[in-house]
Amino acid sequence: MPPPRTRGTTLRHRLAELRGPEVPAKALDARALAALAANPGCRRRAVLDGAGVDKSALASALGAPSAFGQSQFALTRGNAFEAKVKADGGAELLRLVHEKLDRSAEPPARAEVPDLSATGPEGRAARTALALREAAGAPGRWTLLDHPMLALDVAGSPAFLEPDAVVTHPDGSWTVVEIKSFPMLDGSADPSKVGAAARQAAVYVLALEQVAARLSPPPRVRHRILLVCPKDFSNLPAASAVDIRKQRAVTARQLSRLTRIEEIADALPEGTCFDPELPAAELTAAVEAVPAAYAPECLSACELAFHCRDRSRAAGAVTSLGRSVRAELGGLTTVEDVLAAAHGTAGDPADPAVAALRRAARLRAEALGAREAAPCP
Repeated sequence: MPPPRTRGTTLRHRLAELRGPEVPAKALDARALAALAANPGCRRRAVLDGAGVDKSALASALGAPSAFGQSQFALTRGNAFEAKVKADGGAELLRLVHEKLDRSAEPPARAEVPDLSATGPEGRAARTALALREAAGAPGRWTLLDHPMLALDVAGSPAFLEPDAVVTHPDGSWTVVEIKSFPMLDGSADPSKVGAAARQAAVYVLALEQVAARLSPPPRVRHRILLVCPKDFSNLPAASAVDIRKQRAVTARQLSRLTRIEEIADALPEGTCFDPELPAAELTAAVEAVPAAYAPECLSACELAFHCRDRSRAAGAVTSLGRSVRAELGGLTTVEDVLAAAHGTAGDPADPAVAALRRAARLRAEALGAREAAPCP
């Protein structure tokens, strides 16, 4: 008789069924987690990411292919720049860490670069945790972890994350390093891209904090990360220290608000599957069985955004106009409700949102009436 399934194996089995028995899982990375944390009310994204569904393939199968993601040229350029930054045992990278974050320490003339290779993400995460423990137990030296693997619990399901690098300082503290291919012009980079990098790094910091919490005494995980970019239009590296305390606090709070993935999975109809090879009608029904929380911001963060936008517009949901508009409208959830309230045919006059809409409608009517009454020049 086979042994009974534990809660963890049952969840993994259920998520595999949702993904499709023959479909490999797509790893949940820090960029996806940062986007998920920015929209914690979206159960659709939570269960798709938790099950490892390839949302790009799913969007194409639904007839709403996504333009989200990096070009192959950008990926190649980024990989070449990262290799340059980490050349010679990471000498230039460690010099930048020392210069921007830890001038009081001894210059990194030599650093340990442990081998982090292992089988599977679980094995690599365990090897990374061991390397961090060894570095914490031998203070006074620099250590560079190249592409470590970190595990972070997200809504009851583990996510395996791979930062570009983690550096341990001589004082035992840890720093996350983000290497990006967008340029740093005259010492500063595009604020929106820096913000996205900071949100991504915040996920890595949270995962590192979980590793540190298992050590005694726990090492300090620095909340200033090192962002390395090409200098101006060259291929030379430039760096900046970025304080991510705000992004870390927001991400931690939002991830804690996520509904546990098993609760979402258990609420789905039996036999629900998101395999892109399924017939279009069956696949659409499966996707629509999970509530979404679409907002225009999803267009820059989620591969399913075009599909969800079409459905949101078809339903007349005010969320398609933006979260700020949705917040102002209170209990009015559809465009039809908003128009009826503005025209006075529905809605409670005591509701502040209804009162504001009716006042706006009156002002608009007065303005249009005054314009029509004005003589032509």
